Amino acid sequence: MTTATGLSLITDTVEEGRDLAIKLARLTVKATQPDAEVRGRLRPVYAEDAGGLIAIAHVVATEFATIAAANHYWR
Repeated sequence: MTTATGLSLITDTVEEGRDLAIKLARLTVKATQPDAEVRGRLRPVYAEDAGGLIAIAHVVATEFATIAAANHYWR
């Protein structure tokens, strides 16, 4: 998953691709709200919000589609 030049979207398996999609979604949340204390306070709120959970599932799906395309849908 990593190369000499840094991160890569290339993964060996579909499962690694899904894990990478989740990691990218989490990094997006962290970049959007860099304050860990604020993220911690918000977590219980969105954990009970079906719309918020569906929204993050959509973000992961979008990231996964990008990774799948980069991997030629795992040949």
